[in-house]
Amino acid sequence: MSVFKSFTSNSSILKPSEATTAMIIQTSSYRVFSQRSCPSFRKTSNGSLFYFGRRSSVNVVSLLNITNYCTHSSDEFCSFSKRRSRGPVMAAKKAAEGAKQEDGKYKHTVDLPKTTFGMRANSLTREPEIQKLWNNNKVFKRVAEKNNGGNFILHDGPPYANGDLHIGHALNKILKDMINRYKLLQNYKVLQSLDQEARKDLAPLKLRAKAAKFAKDTVKAQMSSFKRYGVWADWDNPYLTLDPEYEAAQIEVFGQMAIQGYIYRGRKPVHWSPSSRTALAEAELEYPEGHVSRSIYAIFPLVSAPPNAGGPLNDFLPNVCLAIWTTTPWTIPANAAVAVNAKLQYALVEVVESLSEGFCLSGGSKKKRLGNVLKDEKKPFLIVALDLVSSLEAKWGVKLVIKKVLLGSDLENCRYIHPIDNRECLVVIGGDYITTETGTGLVHTAPGHGQEDYVTGLKYELPIVSPVDEDGKFTKEAGQFNGLDVLGEGNIAVVNFLDEHSLIIMEESYEHKYPYDWRTKKPTIFRATEQWFASVEGFRHAAMDAIGHVKWIPSQAENRISAMTLSRSDWCISRQRTWGVPIPVFYHVKSREPLMNEETIEHIKSIIAQKGSDAWWYLKVEDLLPAKYRDKATDYEKGTDTMDVWFDSGSSWAAVLGKRKSLSFPADLYLEGTDQHRGWFQSSLLTSIATNGKAPYSSVITHGFVLDEKGLKMSKSLGNVVDPRFVIEGGKNQKEAPAYGADVLRLWVSSVDYTGDVMIGPQILRQMSEIYRKLRGTLRYLLANLHDWKADNAVPYHELPRIDQHALFQLEKVVKNIRDSYENYQFFKIFQLRTEVNRVLEVARTGKLIGSSLEAKICIHTSDAYLASRLSELSAANNDADTLHRIFIISQAHILPSLENELVVNIPYSSECLIQEKSKVWIGVSRADGLKCERCWNFSPQVGSFLEHPTLCSRCYDVVSLQMPSAAVAVN
Repeated sequence: MSVFKSFTSNSSILKPSEATTAMIIQTSSYRVFSQRSCPSFRKTSNGSLFYFGRRSSVNVVSLLNITNYCTHSSDEFCSFSKRRSRGPVMAAKKAAEGAKQEDGKYKHTVDLPKTTFGMRANSLTREPEIQKLWNNNKVFKRVAEKNNGGNFILHDGPPYANGDLHIGHALNKILKDMINRYKLLQNYKVLQSLDQEARKDLAPLKLRAKAAKFAKDTVKAQMSSFKRYGVWADWDNPYLTLDPEYEAAQIEVFGQMAIQGYIYRGRKPVHWSPSSRTALAEAELEYPEGHVSRSIYAIFPLVSAPPNAGGPLNDFLPNVCLAIWTTTPWTIPANAAVAVNAKLQYALVEVVESLSEGFCLSGGSKKKRLGNVLKDEKKPFLIVALDLVSSLEAKWGVKLVIKKVLLGSDLENCRYIHPIDNRECLVVIGGDYITTETGTGLVHTAPGHGQEDYVTGLKYELPIVSPVDEDGKFTKEAGQFNGLDVLGEGNIAVVNFLDEHSLIIMEESYEHKYPYDWRTKKPTIFRATEQWFASVEGFRHAAMDAIGHVKWIPSQAENRISAMTLSRSDWCISRQRTWGVPIPVFYHVKSREPLMNEETIEHIKSIIAQKGSDAWWYLKVEDLLPAKYRDKATDYEKGTDTMDVWFDSGSSWAAVLGKRKSLSFPADLYLEGTDQHRGWFQSSLLTSIATNGKAPYSSVITHGFVLDEKGLKMSKSLGNVVDPRFVIEGGKNQKEAPAYGADVLRLWVSSVDYTGDVMIGPQILRQMSEIYRKLRGTLRYLLANLHDWKADNAVPYHELPRIDQHALFQLEKVVKNIRDSYENYQFFKIFQLRTEVNRVLEVARTGKLIGSSLEAKICIHTSDAYLASRLSELSAANNDADTLHRIFIISQAHILPSLENELVVNIPYSSECLIQEKSKVWIGVSRADGLKCERCWNFSPQVGSFLEHPTLCSRCYDVVSLQMPSAAVAVN
């Protein structure tokens, strides 16, 4: 293989305006089979070769392009005198200068492209027609049924049917469709388990029926949009999570987990939404920017210390207080302890100076207010983390003098007075969550209102107090605060109470991320309630092991889901709603003991499989209980909790892959947004591991979020939302928001690196539209060149011109690159493939020496004897298509024996480059000799040599003479 390589970094440029020229000639021992078109008007066909290659350190540039050639020897050119050829030459000059010629005189001698494939897409009309054709003829189903290469299962996750689709939906569904279509082309039976269900967000039977109608109407609307995106799927048979069969399978998964001991009921703090009046899973939360909490620095009076801390502290009692910081003052009524970090150092400090003159209470954008502690003349000694003394001085505007230093472990079992109800509480050792990044290093601990607090409380058997009801209001247990909203007036009341009793050092606004209910968009709280949980600890190790056997795309996704699975607490799977699938449990009326075993679960599953989950609400207890328990039906009542929606969707592998005959477990692929690492990916993993011991998927792809062109999150208030419907159909103002059609939207999806966040907007869509136009034009040209191709015209590989053999070699590389990218789901790499053809002459074109590359002549010199021999061989190739000037799409190419002045003096552009890092090659560019051939547009000194056809070159003259032999007379 001989390779010319552009070596611009080491090239020797003779003058600033000169071109750097690179050329490639490659031959290969690869055997690639070809079917070559050979119409009767030519001995070999016209064709175009585009080189697509992966970028590498070699920076190889292929300049192979052949157009309308005919193989013929050029040795038959005859010498002639200027006198005898003057007439034809003058005629040729006139033609070259634009003299009027007979219209299309040689058109019939050229095999021109023909096609009915239009230049314009007319997408608003044609796309719906094509999609209707697909649907009416069941194209997807027929292709899938015809394929025999095995099954490929892409399991589509259950989305929320909660309104119109957005651009994120388009990205997601089109990515899935691209994968499915590729697998269809690879002879797979593509089986996309498609879900279009909305969760039934309403209450008892009448409202459940209304919710089901809303869900199905939304399903219909969304399905129509997906079809308009050009998505192929078995739309007649989607799986719906409200189908009785699905609900029964979900009950079965729950039952298997319960029987194995993974399901339990307990009282512990969970995310609670007062606006929805239900517990929430982590995946049902969102963390909007800009949330501001009312934080306080408060003090709890110390009353006693154990012997190990008594020595240092007894001298200062009872005038010693623990300083705590909290962003949820409303939880202080439930305080059960103050936690410290055993390894941290703590300081007993004296407040010796009050607010300095330069201290600013505004704190910039933060609102601050000093409490009565710092306003009193006599100030208590405070215990804070040693590392935070200086920062607290600056924040409070005081001077703190260190009196004693203790370890956190020394403070364990100290006792303080509860700031509200005056009971004694303990100082306890907490975990690593206690740091010196913020606060005071001492943490107010309420086991009923926080997961870390709860874990610490279990260790010390602290009471789990949670005096808050389902509406987020204080209960009677909170005493004077009863009935107040904990996120509103209740929070304020607690702060005021503490300050009135001189227990507030400072109040300060604090902006941070805070959990909101993803449905109501309102803040949530932590609240201890009786709930049903799945014990993740029981199968965490198996889940972590399974993660390592799944292919994650991108690879860093494995780290993310591993971290989330490793750190997650037990899964709260119960919800206080009357829509959804019920938790199949009965409670004893008096003892409240639950009745739930293999028999009761199996009986309820069989009922739901026939009647649907509504049966739980309209059947009586005696009808829902198995026969052996019916005589005790009056002793029990039905539970009212339903399952977490993530348990619903997390059971889809069992309800769909495990139940449909055409599908199998596990799925080949799951594909969703990156937020599903804590959602569907994880819930599916946990339910599958708990019941099957293996992951429900072999591969998982995650994509990022869609941002606007500036990288900003889309927001109606910013006016930067991109509606996929407007992308396809256009907006009201077609000039500002033109209709691009689904193909441009799909092209955008194929172009972006979806593994991170992606951007879209008017400018990007305009660029995509232009690329689409060029792509359509290229496809149109390729189709047009095949208009008269027949299988009988196939040419054996060894008889093809060398340039065609090379073209097939390059084509095979392109196909391999594309296939590799599809197999690795890297569609954007396919899109980014670019040909570097024609770069070699660009500088000469910029310098106005030439316009078309056919106006150029290239001269080449190399001192490498072997390379020079190869170049000379190509220059004199018997097959005209293999000659150098055909390869480089120029009119002439010459190999120079040397660089003597007389040979290069008239060459205006030149450069040097290295070939294969060793052979130096000099390349010169000048204008081609002769005149332009009217038929092929190549420049040739032979133009003007033929009386009958004075505007043709010798090659075209020979072709025309074969078709019109009586008119062909050469001038000698």
